[in-house]
Amino acid sequence: MKFVPKGLTAGNLVIGAGIVLLAPVIIPVIGSIAKPIAKSIIKGALISYEGIKVTIAEAKESLEDITAEAKAEVGGDKAVEE
Repeated sequence: MKFVPKGLTAGNLVIGAGIVLLAPVIIPVIGSIAKPIAKSIIKGALISYEGIKVTIAEAKESLEDITAEAKAEVGGDKAVEE
C-alpha cells in the first residue's frame, strides 16, 4: 500500500510551502477559537466537581445518621436483654 509517495515531488513542495506560509496566520486563529472552548470545558468540569462534592457529603451524612440509628437500636436491645 502506498499512501505517501516517496521522494520529493512538486506536489509535496507546494503543500509544504503552503503550510509554512499559512501557519503564522492559521495558528492564532485556531488559538482564539480554542481558548474559549477550553475555558468553557474547564468551567463545566469545576461546576460538576462542586456538585458531586456536595452530593457525596450529603450521602456521607445520611450514612452516618443511619449508622448512628442502627448503633442506638443495637445498644438499646442489649440493655433490654440484661
